[in-house]
Amino acid sequence: MRALTYDRYGPPSVVRISEVAKPEVGAGDVLVRVHASGVHTGDWRVRAAAFPGVLAIPGRLMFGILKPRNQRLGTEFAGVVEAVGEGASRFEGGDRVYGFFGQGGASADYLAISEAAAIAPLPDALSFEEGAALPFGGLAALVFLTQFGKLQASHDALIVGASGGVGVYAIQIAKALSAQVTGVAGPDSQELMHQLGADACVDYKATDIMRLDARFDLILDAAGALSPRDALALLRPGGTFLPLNMGLRDVGAALLNRFRDKTVKLAVNEDTAEDLATLNGLIEQGKLKPVIDSTYPLERAAEAHARVESRHKKGAVVLIH
Repeated sequence: MRALTYDRYGPPSVVRISEVAKPEVGAGDVLVRVHASGVHTGDWRVRAAAFPGVLAIPGRLMFGILKPRNQRLGTEFAGVVEAVGEGASRFEGGDRVYGFFGQGGASADYLAISEAAAIAPLPDALSFEEGAALPFGGLAALVFLTQFGKLQASHDALIVGASGGVGVYAIQIAKALSAQVTGVAGPDSQELMHQLGADACVDYKATDIMRLDARFDLILDAAGALSPRDALALLRPGGTFLPLNMGLRDVGAALLNRFRDKTVKLAVNEDTAEDLATLNGLIEQGKLKPVIDSTYPLERAAEAHARVESRHKKGAVVLIH
């Protein structure tokens, strides 16, 4: 079968399609015929060893010091269950599913994944491409806002990088929680943020967000654009700053949390079937929809990686298998 691979860290050109053995379905697993897979910021960072800030050394230790330990790419997927392993009971052959395969290797014709992993039924209203566009950004936005940020209906939330792969879902989920949302993105993304439900839309090229009169209960920085000092200045007492791309300054600021009434919280979300089920509920209620920037055939995966690395995409980049 075809699979997206790379044998060294580097630019998008290191990505290639290789022929690999079709996986066998083990006990408790399901075998998925993949129809679409996503390419997101995490895929770019793993492919290029471009781990942000304090994650540079741990990233190399985890994924390979000199070259990638796992040469398979892709974590988001959507497809159809082709076979079910012994003891597996959540799914049947023919079921449409989508999910997140954190160990890498989802950009392939077939994927064997534990039924206990982050895999869920694909809502009838979604295409395979839309399903593959959802897990990375949707799960990150959901967990950061609800579990780490404790976002409430009475809160004012600031989403920085609101048109990116996480931000487009953060706006929708924050609005589903009845919070007031201010989105920050470039001039070409103002209409998109408005369509997704943002109460206020800020063009960072035209407006210095440090001059905003508003103060916020929660700031989610999905773009790595705010220093902790600036974020704290924009927070109300009791507020929380959540940087997705943590650096040394964020670590230093978090260590001083006990000395102030505002919190810098550093966290990494897990990916679970339960949280996918929550996303499905929001989709069924009409409160959440996938946002796709662009699609590419699997053969043009290097172009998809280049699009993600440009950091100018709006929503998700998807590969069609």
